[in-house]
Amino acid sequence: MSKNYIVGFPRIGEQRELKRVLEEFWAKKCSFENVQNVASKLKKRHWEYQRDAGIDFISSNDFSLYDNMLDTSLMLGAIPKRFANLKNEELYFAMARGNASTVAMEMTKWFNTNYHYIVPELSKEDNYSLNASKIVDEYNEAKSLGIKTKINIIGPITYLGLSKRADGGDVYEFWGKIVPIYEELLKTISTLDDDVIVQIDEPIFVKEPDMKMLSLIKPTYDRLAAVSPNIKIAVVTYFEHSCEATKILVHTPIWALGLDFLNGDENLQSLEIIAKSDKKLIAGVVDGRNIWRCDIAKTITLLENISKVVTKENILISSSCSLLHSPFALKYEEEMSSEIKEWLSFALEKLDEISLISKLFFDGKSSLDEAQKEALKSNEKANEDRKNSPLIHDKAVQERVKNRALLQREGDAKERLKLQREILGYSDLVTTTIGSFPQTPEIRKARSDFKGAFISKDEYEKEIKKYIDECVAFQEECGLEILVHGEPERNDMVEYFGEQLKGYGFSQNGWVQSYGSRCVKPPFIYGDISRPKSMTVEWITYAQSKTKHIMKGMLTGPVTILNWSFVRDDMPRGEVSKQIAVALSDEIDDLQKAGIKIIQVDEAAFKEGYPLRSEKIKVYEAWATRDFKIAVSSAKKETQIHTHMCYSEFNDIINTIEDMDADVISIETARSGNELLKIFKKVGYTKEVGPGVYDIHSPRVPSVEEIVKQIELLLEVLPKEQLWINPDCGLKTRKWEEVKPSLKNMVEAVKIVRKKL
Repeated sequence: MSKNYIVGFPRIGEQRELKRVLEEFWAKKCSFENVQNVASKLKKRHWEYQRDAGIDFISSNDFSLYDNMLDTSLMLGAIPKRFANLKNEELYFAMARGNASTVAMEMTKWFNTNYHYIVPELSKEDNYSLNASKIVDEYNEAKSLGIKTKINIIGPITYLGLSKRADGGDVYEFWGKIVPIYEELLKTISTLDDDVIVQIDEPIFVKEPDMKMLSLIKPTYDRLAAVSPNIKIAVVTYFEHSCEATKILVHTPIWALGLDFLNGDENLQSLEIIAKSDKKLIAGVVDGRNIWRCDIAKTITLLENISKVVTKENILISSSCSLLHSPFALKYEEEMSSEIKEWLSFALEKLDEISLISKLFFDGKSSLDEAQKEALKSNEKANEDRKNSPLIHDKAVQERVKNRALLQREGDAKERLKLQREILGYSDLVTTTIGSFPQTPEIRKARSDFKGAFISKDEYEKEIKKYIDECVAFQEECGLEILVHGEPERNDMVEYFGEQLKGYGFSQNGWVQSYGSRCVKPPFIYGDISRPKSMTVEWITYAQSKTKHIMKGMLTGPVTILNWSFVRDDMPRGEVSKQIAVALSDEIDDLQKAGIKIIQVDEAAFKEGYPLRSEKIKVYEAWATRDFKIAVSSAKKETQIHTHMCYSEFNDIINTIEDMDADVISIETARSGNELLKIFKKVGYTKEVGPGVYDIHSPRVPSVEEIVKQIELLLEVLPKEQLWINPDCGLKTRKWEEVKPSLKNMVEAVKIVRKKL
């Protein structure tokens, strides 16, 4: 009897092999055949790892060269007209990244994760047609290795719900065009084998129930389940509960339902109707999004409670979501504290946990062999040791945070901005950048060599200062008005701070995919957080000493540090965030005492942390806003506080943004025209705003004319006195040969617009 199941698996490679070959291909250093060869090796290795761990249901088509939503658009033939003259890999990567003449498709966060997907664009003029070659080829690839896979696909309702229409209409109007393509796909899949499991991911079901969306569930799955008797459909959801959808799905002929019992406790309320339907329950009980070792005893208790309602024969033990959101393997962590390492579990370790839990749950403790018994003892000991470790608890931090009540800055925003304008003396449509500049191979090498003790501290600092000197000189030459130091000393906007905060841990190879080839290596919070000494003052003050222009101080905000870390699971997230905020308030005080007049506190991931259900949002907003305000509460009214937010729909959080009370907010809007900005006008937002005027996620250099047009669009929404002009986001991932002409064009565009005004 098949007993366990993996929703999906990481694809970037355990040593980021896919990242490296993609970037070589984009740089024209290798052929696309090289990319395909690396991809084939990775898929083979990943399938074999899962098989060897004893996993019964292994996926194909969870692999992607860039993004699964993008793959689905190609599968459906949903290709925007501007890409019509392109084919094959040129088409694929142009849709994702743009090219010299074509703007990329929009990109945004996958629910409340740090993974980004390519937003489908739908148009009434489009004609959709099936291209199932990737799905068929991958299934057969696994089959040739003796591995029979389930086939993962993004569900039609989720695909539509996460799409946008060129004319702004209802995306669900395309249901009648899209569902027949899915039926055709399932007919094609039905020819591949005598019986095939198709996992259809419908995470849209965990969001707020929308009557239009709910009304489509039964007709969709009645039709899809009727395509062929040799296809079994498993509808899988994750990140929250999907109780409303479950009530409908149990009345369709699908084979199984996948539910997340770690992030959606309410799913327990659906057990009775699932039991009555006699469908399989894919029970997500091992965390696919965090790195802590599973508490197997606790998990078995949860499963026993589930089995009181749903019979054991109908339960499959699963990860809570795809392991895409987990690092690959602990075996590469050679420098980590052995004590802390015992508390952790990455993707490969989670396979073993799921395999052991299924053996224990279905066959009992007496069925375990000696190695499994040892693994169970190790699990019990690691969880007990973690609870009692002195590394976790710091009474001084707990007392200080408990007594921290100051939330509000001096003066209201109107008074502060008037004073800041007088002191700082900047013009309307003032130009700046978000913070980071290209991380060159030389800088990365210097940082790596210093960490590895191959160069001295003096040699390292000489390299960093040289970069800052060049960065400042370029900005002055370019004509930018508010400067940044470029962040050459920073490996990552969260990891850099985590390395200097007590209570943080780090991995050597804990990479997870953010988008395309972009990987991040989140630090992890294992204990109480404090700041032993200043973290940024030395480099910012050095940069300020090299120019008469104003130099922005650059910090990552408490909520983003939290959301882009793997967070301890033994205390509420809001309490962890508050500890970080208190530490950052000390840093802001040190910066302003050192003469830094503008400090940017990035909250790039503020929206990312939002609960997916409205009833839970107020609690999150309360502590997230509180902690931003605690972090900046040490700033005097003369000190201008900026923040930056990445891809977000601002309509539903504009009041929260106002409550955060930053003096200036910069936002990513370049792929969205001025649409995201309109809410700022609608609510009468009076603080200052820096909407991105060009997309930094694409390698293309925007022309002066494009940026002039973008600024003019912004001026249709907000007056020039309120607007700052900047790129969409930090420039760390771009190359200097892209950055320099882009920023020069941006400055030139501002000059043209100022003359017109």
